[in-house]
Parts: sequence; structure tokens; C-alpha cells
Amino acid sequence: MGSQEVLGQAARLASSGLLLQVLFRVITFFLNAFILRFLSKEIVGIVNVRLTLLYSTITFLAREAFRRACLSGSAQRDWSQTLNLLWLTVPLGVFWSLFLGWVWLQLLEVPSPDVVPHYGTGVVLFGLSAVVELLGEPFWVLAQAHIFVKLKVIAESLSVILRSVLIAFLVLWLPHWGLCIFSLAQLFYTSVLVLCYVVYFTKLLSSPESTKQYTLPVSRITDLLPNFTRSRDFVNWKEAKLTWSFFKQSFLKQILTEGERYVMTFLNVLNFGDQGVYDIVNNLGSLVARLIFQPIEESFYVFFAKVLEREKDATLQRQEDFAVAAAVLESLLKLALLAGLTITVFGFAYSQLALDIYGGAMLSSGSGPVLLRTYCLYVLLLAINGVTECFTFAAMSKKEVDRYNFTMLALSFSFLALSYLLTRWFGSVGFILANCFNMGIRITQSLCFIYHYYQGSPHRPLAGLHLSPVLLGAFVLSGVITGVSEVFLCCDQGWPARLAHITVGAFSLGLTIGTAFVTESKLIHFLRTQFEVSKLADKMT
Repeated sequence: MGSQEVLGQAARLASSGLLLQVLFRVITFFLNAFILRFLSKEIVGIVNVRLTLLYSTITFLAREAFRRACLSGSAQRDWSQTLNLLWLTVPLGVFWSLFLGWVWLQLLEVPSPDVVPHYGTGVVLFGLSAVVELLGEPFWVLAQAHIFVKLKVIAESLSVILRSVLIAFLVLWLPHWGLCIFSLAQLFYTSVLVLCYVVYFTKLLSSPESTKQYTLPVSRITDLLPNFTRSRDFVNWKEAKLTWSFFKQSFLKQILTEGERYVMTFLNVLNFGDQGVYDIVNNLGSLVARLIFQPIEESFYVFFAKVLEREKDATLQRQEDFAVAAAVLESLLKLALLAGLTITVFGFAYSQLALDIYGGAMLSSGSGPVLLRTYCLYVLLLAINGVTECFTFAAMSKKEVDRYNFTMLALSFSFLALSYLLTRWFGSVGFILANCFNMGIRITQSLCFIYHYYQGSPHRPLAGLHLSPVLLGAFVLSGVITGVSEVFLCCDQGWPARLAHITVGAFSLGLTIGTAFVTESKLIHFLRTQFEVSKLADKMT
């Protein structure tokens, strides 16, 4: 498979993922806004911080390293060994679920049953839901490796929507169930998610036409189960060693990614109510990151991992693939920078209005708007980091991954210490400031790697981080206009003034996007080309 074909498939996955996720996320957004009006801040804090952290820690530690290792390298592999390796995530998940469940029940502060009932049941069911989700890991990796465009997005989005519908129903009719509502809904979510993958592959492998079209490495659904034979090793030991390297890195990455939740959970710097407000703002602020940046990062990590050979020096790569990777990286950096700047500039003037519409006075008063404005700056760093790290992790050799782990270790401890100090000084906004520092260091590490990787070549992908002065001026002008509009029109002067404020923002956004179309012709050509390739691929399938 050539680099252009892989690029077309990656673009197809990303574009289809964006459209479907936007549709499903809009539905989920309104469901969550409805649910929020029936919950206390304490319930939100326990579910969204304490229990969700338990679930994400189990799944991340059990599968992240396996995903990275099994999606790296060429397609020429013994898939039975790869699938065997992936099934090891299940016993690993059981171990982490039991150990971390004990920590959550015995070592952490237990909320009052009068305020948050059924906490112990919640811990057990969230741990069980993590193990259930790991049962679908072989199916997920096989789908990602063969770039099944809509399966992942539909399965995850459908599961999220059904979970939100179930929560809304139970909150209205059985509010006294407390945490049991969210725990049962989480278990339902993971069961539906795994079932979607199993049903899809069962139908796909039972159809002769589909198996010929996709040329899958398995012919029956039972081939996806663990396979014991005496003629070869149970797993590919090269993949297993790479998994161990990624596991050490993923452990540190989890601390960096969820660092503020660990500080809140283990150091009790905020009460459960403040944790709830912070997490709602955090989820709202990261909505665009999940909608846009995550699908792009996941899709193009697969692209870079396929066109670049991990253990080869840059000078030994196929020059055509090497050049295509540089061009794609440059365009992705430009896209991430423009999207991040847009969110940062317009987010400052519309944070209070967004929170007031979404959650009412509980969010729009107090520290909510300051939190969301600061998060808008963090989104810019998230956008750039997502692109730089997806390339870096796909191109690094095993030794470079191990060396990078030491840097991540030092960064992990400094990040946790900084989170604690900044939160003591600035309150909950200190978490976001610490995340900005963390993300800035990670971006610097990745930029240094990319610079040295392409240093001896004529390609300069980091040019994607340069903007024209005209476009920068358009961003500054839009920021000034929307800032003045917020002072005079938002947010306590009624809906006519709010609509006028939104109109001013729409006009400024149109001005900025129009300027980008004129000044960033190279990026526009790249996006148009990938859209046409994706559209053609959809017609062919």
C-alpha cells in the first residue's frame, strides 16, 4: 500500500469521524445539559472526577501500550500472535481493577452516604465496566489497523448517546439511586460498545464478498480468540518488548494527562462540589479537542506509523514516503495552529455566555468563566501537541522511546508538584495553568525531535507553525471586537443583547476564516485534496 493511498485512508477516517462525531456530540451535549439541572455539584464531582478517574486509569494502563505497539510497523505480521498479545489486556485489566478498586475504597476519602449514596457500588461497577471494555480490544485494533472508517465513530457515539438517555431516564424516575444510576449506565455503555464491534465483525466475516473486499487477516470470528499452538510462540516478542517500552511511557503519560484529577483525588485540594464545577468546565472546554483534534491525531498516527519505519534512520526511509510525511505534518501543524488560535481568541469573549446557556448560574457565576477562558489557551497547546506527538511516537525508535521515558518521568513529578502549588495559590484555575506548562514542555520535546529528524533533508515541516502577519492581524482585530462586544452586550442584559453579541462573533469569525482562505493557500489545497480523496473513497465503497 503506497503512502498516498494510506494518506487517503487516514484523511477519510478523520473527515468521516469529524462529521459523525459532531452530529452525535451535539445530541449528547443537549442530553448532558438537561441532566445537569437535576444533579448536585457533589454527585458530579464524584462521578466525573473520582469514578471516571478509576475507569480511565484501569483502561489506560491495561491497553494503551498494547495499542501503540500493535498499530506500529508494517502490515506484514503474524496477526494471530498480535491478537494473542492484545488478549493479555484482559487479565491485566482485572489486576488493575482489583488493586485500584481497593485503593479507591480503602485509602481515599469516602463521601458521606447522605450526600452521595452507594459509593462502594459505584467503585465496583466502574471497575467491572473497564474490564468489559477490554474484551473488545482485539476488535478495536483490527478495525484501526485496516482503517474501518465509520465503525469506531458510530460504535462509540451510539454508546455515549444510549448511556446519556439511560442516565436521563433514571435521574427523572429513580433519583434516589444516586451513584448506582451512573454506575449502571457506565456498565451499559461499555457493553454496547463491545457488542457493536463483535456484531460488526461477525457479520463482516460471514459475508464472502466483504472478506474479499477488505482482505482481513482472519476468516472466522473464532480466529479473533486466543490461539495456542506449539509450532510458534504465543506472542511476537518484538511487539511484546515494544509494548513494555510503551507501557513505561503510557504510565507517565497517564499521570500527565489526568494529573489534576489525581491531585484532586489523592491530595483533597478541592471539595467534591468544586471538583464538579471544575470538571464540567473542563469537559466543556475540551469538547472541541475531542471532536476535532482526537480523530485527527488517531487517524494520522496510523498514517505516520505505516509510511515511516520505526527502527530506520531518516536517511534510510523511502524518500517518497519521507517527503509525503513531511508535507502532511506541515499541513497538520498549520491546521492545528489555526484551529487552536480560533478557539483561544473567540473563547475569551464567549466563555461566560456558553456556561450560562449550558448550566445556568451554577457555572456562569464564580470561577466558571475564568476557568473556561484559561482552558481556551490550553486548547491551543492541546492542538499543537496532538499533532507533534502523533508524529513523534510513530517515528521514534525503541531506544528513543525509552530515552523519552526519562524525560517524561521528570516532567511527571514537576507537573504534580506544580499542580499542587498553583492550586493552593490560584484555586482550581491552577490546574489548567499547570497543564499549560506540562503541554508546553511536551511540545518542546516533540518539536526538537521533528527538527533533528528532518535536519539533514530539504523538508521543513515546522514551517507549519508560521502564520502570515495579515492573518495574525485578523486574529488580533477579532479578539478586540469580540472583547468590546462582551463588555457592552453580555451577559445580564437579556437575550436581544446576547444575540447581538453572537452576531458580532459570527461576523468576526467569518472575517478571520476569509483571511485564512486568502493567506493559507497551501493548507486549503491540502484540505481540498484530502476531502476529494475521502469523497472518492466513499463512492468506491
